[in-house]
Amino acid sequence: MKAAYIERTGPADTIVYGDLPRPNPTGSQVLVKVRAVALNPVDTYVRSGMVKMDLPFPFIVGCDFAGVVEEVGPDVSLLSPGDRVWGSNQGLLGRQGTFAEYVVVDECWAYPTPDGVSDETVAALSLVGITAHLGLVQRAQLQSGETICVNGGSGGVGSTVIQMARALGARVIATAGSAEKLAACRALGAEHAINYREENVAEALRKVAPAGVNVWWETTREPDFDLAVGALTGRGRLILMAGRDARPPLPVGPFYVKGCAMHGFVMFMEHPDAQRDAAEDINRWLQEGRLTPRIDRVLPLAETAAAHQLQEDATIHHSGLLSGKIVLQP
Repeated sequence: MKAAYIERTGPADTIVYGDLPRPNPTGSQVLVKVRAVALNPVDTYVRSGMVKMDLPFPFIVGCDFAGVVEEVGPDVSLLSPGDRVWGSNQGLLGRQGTFAEYVVVDECWAYPTPDGVSDETVAALSLVGITAHLGLVQRAQLQSGETICVNGGSGGVGSTVIQMARALGARVIATAGSAEKLAACRALGAEHAINYREENVAEALRKVAPAGVNVWWETTREPDFDLAVGALTGRGRLILMAGRDARPPLPVGPFYVKGCAMHGFVMFMEHPDAQRDAAEDINRWLQEGRLTPRIDRVLPLAETAAAHQLQEDATIHHSGLLSGKIVLQP
């Protein structure tokens, strides 16, 4: 089968597009014929070695997938050949990745694809959708009528958080760095969108949310905790899911006096049951038309190395060249 893989960690051009043996499902695994995959910043961290993991070389890159079950292992009970499925959490913790024509995954990481929803759509929502749900529902426990600020609302996670928060009945404020991205945030459901490059975000927030926001969702790698904590109301919740190497100062006094809480989490460390709960809500919102991923571009799998470079430039070097997900097709 064709696959995008590495023999060692390194820059994007270490990725090889070539032939590897097709895997066979065992135990509770299913073999999926892949129709679409999506690229995430964590994929570039693992490939480069920035995030240290024991990798089974040759290592197929990628976390997310969507496709059709072709074979099942003897212990599979939830899925059958012919089922359309999607999922994430591959390419991590010793598991092979998804950027290939076929992938074997444990059935606990594979979810039914709703009728009428494309493979590209569910692939693009896999990691970001589960991440958004874990942060909003399980950590922040966002309630209908509350106000959330999504700092960086136009990217893969941020755009999903906006839509999911609206589906939960919250009022959404978002920040973004260009007129185009601000318009995208509003189209996704943000009541107000603030240009962090041209406006004083703290002042703008005081005008549109004078009582403060209940939840601050941080997408950037270098959080400004003075801004975030200053924006929170009493018992506000701060959600962190990026910035492994960040060491910003924290305004301890305002944080504890307000009775705030900070929740950090790594999606792929969460229990499979929690992630399946997230997938069920995602599927329901997809069928109801409440979730639509921001897909920046769709590329052939053969261009994985170029896609990795593009993602890395956007994430690490702030190129501004991406507004959503990169989806690839075998």
